Amino acid sequence: MKFSSKALVAAAGLTALAFTPAYATEGGDQATKPGAFIGSSAGVPPPGIYMFNQVFTYQANLVGPGTVNALGNAPGHKTGVQAAVDVQGFLFVPGWTFLGATYDAVFVQPFVMQSLGTPINVQSSGMFNSYIVPVELSWKLGASGFAVKTGLGIYLADGTDTSPTTLNGPANPYYTFQPELILSYLANGWNLSVAMYDEINTENRVTHYTTGDIFHADFTATKTIGKWTFGPVAYYVGQVTNDSCNAGCIGNTLFHVQRYNEWAVGGLVGYDFGPASLSVWATQEVSANGKNAAAAALGADPSLVAQGATVFATLSYRLWAPEEPAKAPMFHK
Repeated sequence: MKFSSKALVAAAGLTALAFTPAYATEGGDQATKPGAFIGSSAGVPPPGIYMFNQVFTYQANLVGPGTVNALGNAPGHKTGVQAAVDVQGFLFVPGWTFLGATYDAVFVQPFVMQSLGTPINVQSSGMFNSYIVPVELSWKLGASGFAVKTGLGIYLADGTDTSPTTLNGPANPYYTFQPELILSYLANGWNLSVAMYDEINTENRVTHYTTGDIFHADFTATKTIGKWTFGPVAYYVGQVTNDSCNAGCIGNTLFHVQRYNEWAVGGLVGYDFGPASLSVWATQEVSANGKNAAAAALGADPSLVAQGATVFATLSYRLWAPEEPAKAPMFHK
C-alpha cells in the first residue's frame, strides 16, 4: 500500500500541547494549547508507526480587569506573554479493531520556553508534562464520509520543576485528564471537523489548589487539491467550572480568574511532499474575557487572560509500516 501523508496530517492524534502562561500559578492555566487539534480529524492513517515534529510561537498580551486591579498597570501599558514550543510525538496504529472502530495510541513530549513581561517578569524553560493517549477509537460511518473518534489523553506530572516546593518551572505539578470527541466529514478532499476536548485537573501537589475544567473546541474546514491543502480554521476555549481551594490550600480562589472565554480565527495551508507532509496554520484571538464573580462582588476582580496570535507548523511522516504479504508468482503454460 502506498502511504499517503495526507492521512497522517488528518489523524486526530497529531496534537501539539503546551502550557499557556498566566499571571499567578493557578486559575486559567491550560495544559493544551488552544487550537492544538486544528487540521486533525477523526480519520486514522494505515497501520504503522508515525512521527510528527511540531513547533509554534504564541505572542500575546494580558487583558481583563486584573491588568489594573492585580497588576496595577496604567492605561495603555501592556504585559506581554510569549511562548515558543517544540513537540516530538509518535502515533501508533497497529491495525487493530474494536467494536468496529480502528484503534490507535499517541505519545507526545513538549519542550517549552515561556515568559511574562513587566511587572511580573517571569521566565522559564524546560520539559513540559508528557502527554499519552493509550486508547483512541475511530469509526467510519459507512460510505457517507462521516467519521467519529473518541479517546482519553493524560498529562503526566513529570515535567521540569525548579524546586519541589515552588512553582517556577514550566510544567504543571498535577495530572490532567483530557477526554476527546472528534466529528468529521472526510470526502472529496474535504476535512470538515470539530474536535472537542475537556481538561480535568487533579490537585496541585505543591499548593493543593485545583484548577477548574477547561473546555476546548477546534474547527477545521479545509480542502485538498492535488498536493495542496488550505482553508479557514478557528478555536474556542473557556473555563467551565470554578477552581477549588480546600483547607490547607496555599492560595485563594478570589485571587484568580474563575471563568473565561476566548475565540480565535485564522487559516491553514499544507503541502504533501510524499514521504512527509507539512502544514502551517495561524490564528488571531479576536475575543478574550475573564471574570471572578465572587471577587467582583467585593470590588476588585483580578481576572487576567492572554489574547494574541499563534503560528503553528507540523511536519509528519511514517517511520515504519508492516510489509505487504508477498504475492504468489504467476505461472503460464
